[in-house]
Amino acid sequence: MIAEQHSIQFFNKEIAQKFKDNTDEILKWITQIQLSPTPLARAAYCEKVLLNEVRLGLKQYVILSAGLDTFCFRHPELKNSLEIFEIDYPATQEFKKKKLDQANFEIPSNLHFVPMDLTKKFPYQNLIDEGFDNKKTFFSLLGVSYYLTKEENAYLINKLFTKVPSGSSIIFDYADDKLFKEKGMSNRVQNMVQLASASGEPMKSCFTYDEMEKMLENSGLLIYEHLSPVTINDQFFRDRTDYLSAFETIHYIHAVKK
Repeated sequence: MIAEQHSIQFFNKEIAQKFKDNTDEILKWITQIQLSPTPLARAAYCEKVLLNEVRLGLKQYVILSAGLDTFCFRHPELKNSLEIFEIDYPATQEFKKKKLDQANFEIPSNLHFVPMDLTKKFPYQNLIDEGFDNKKTFFSLLGVSYYLTKEENAYLINKLFTKVPSGSSIIFDYADDKLFKEKGMSNRVQNMVQLASASGEPMKSCFTYDEMEKMLENSGLLIYEHLSPVTINDQFFRDRTDYLSAFETIHYIHAVKK
């Protein structure tokens, strides 16, 4: 109870007072207002697009900054049809492998771990060594763009698409140019920025739509679909009776190589 009260005091003192004797409601509020909306909606959107690409014959999926992603284990039916490459820090991948082992999960043959630091140069050979081929590829880059500079984002996007054919695509989320000015509902945008800074991984970049379009165009990509916060809310959180709603300033993009 002490930990929950401390957390809610940071996020919203009025809510802390309102629910001071209700731990469950405090946890629900923190999770649904502050922590869950963006990860839940972007994952749902990404997988919706990905599974449609699989139906169209996609054979390669690259998850950048994969963390504890579970797509491979939730879709065993794709074991013989989709090669999945997870990219992340070596220490993060070792932690994940340890947790999978503890949970008695067997790593399927179509899952490939590729250790890499996305803030540095992108060594494509690491992917190729794991069986990556020059064929239509789907990339996901979720929860990453904010923590890279504009120059790092541009370099990474450009590098990703140098060895894949036309029709390859990417899903990613980004913050618009109001990121550092918008407070958001219950100050949640401001809280997000402050939490990132306090954790030692400050948010570094935000884009106008025109800037994003130009960056992608410079890498030979066209925006196939753009979801604004209003659109995200309509697609994933409409008519809910809990606290979940789309995060202000956060957009999703599906971009395709020409």
